Amino acid sequence: MSVLEGSWKHDFITTNGIKLHYITQGEGQLILMLHGFPEFWYSWRHQIPEFAKDYKVVALDLRGYNESDKPKEVEAYVTKELLKDIEGVIKGLGYESCILVGHDWGGLIAWNFAYDYPQMVDKLIVLNIAHPAKISDGLRTPQQLLKSLYMFFFQVPFLPEFVLQANDYQLIGSIFTNTMVDKSAFTQSDLEAYKDAAAKRGALTAMLNYYRNISREIFQNFQKSWGVLEVPTLMIWGENDAALGKELTYKTEAFVRNLTIKYIPNCSHWVQQEQPQLVNQYIREFLESSQG
Repeated sequence: MSVLEGSWKHDFITTNGIKLHYITQGEGQLILMLHGFPEFWYSWRHQIPEFAKDYKVVALDLRGYNESDKPKEVEAYVTKELLKDIEGVIKGLGYESCILVGHDWGGLIAWNFAYDYPQMVDKLIVLNIAHPAKISDGLRTPQQLLKSLYMFFFQVPFLPEFVLQANDYQLIGSIFTNTMVDKSAFTQSDLEAYKDAAAKRGALTAMLNYYRNISREIFQNFQKSWGVLEVPTLMIWGENDAALGKELTYKTEAFVRNLTIKYIPNCSHWVQQEQPQLVNQYIREFLESSQG
């Protein structure tokens, strides 16, 4: 499929009553990587071999995606169930804690997991996803609401699935090609891999069900009093994100005691795929620092 596929291993783990697929490579301290929408483990293809030199890297297919189980109920995709999945994966792999890395939806899960299970997160790395409190604040502003209109479309039954799968899943590919800055960052085979994952039976509805829970959960976040996170945290942000404004990152330090932010100019939402060498450099510097 891509870089060094022969050197990593496909496997499954049962957690929280479902079976999840993952890719693993390397040995040592656990780095658990969580992808976003409309992706799967493959979005970490540039990071897996790099960090497998020194760590046990596990890149998960989140529930509903690619080779992982796809529960049919909308309620199966609420945050508390997603967090139980992650807890079970870490323990099921024989670890008590991990370095947790998340992008987009995976990053939102990672933020919540670090708050609810801080003892299980040695360090937190989030890419192009703001702190949940900042997202809630952003959705009160016209500029972020405009960027997030697609989320409201995803609430509609059946129609989003029809649109996303039309013309051989053309829109899945367009989600990447229409928003990336460096058009060479994704090959045609990369785009086909994302289309193939979305085309698996039940996957589209499962992927959209994350969004179909979001209205209730965002309201809960409006009401939630977020404390100060003690887990050392790195945020990497591609500045040309079409879905999330850079302003959502401002004043994140009010919610994180030990925060490092790295901005990458001329880079889209798909930061770890568009600027993999720089992202890998920033992650390695953070992991090798004496913080935390």
